[in-house]
Amino acid sequence: MPAKPPDDARPGTAKPCPICGKPATEASKPFCSERCRDVDLNRWLSDSYKIPAARDDDEDAE
Repeated sequence: MPAKPPDDARPGTAKPCPICGKPATEASKPFCSERCRDVDLNRWLSDSYKIPAARDDDEDAE
């Protein structure tokens, strides 16, 4: 049985823009426009996106 292709590889099932939800364009994928690309870049550069991490107690003891 062949492996199932990812959702974005099948025609007609493009994922929406992660910023505004509009359909993504080929030129700005995965975003819908240059504006949404810039909004996302600004969020990364201003530390708006955070990855939660658990503190390791063993590391604190050293």
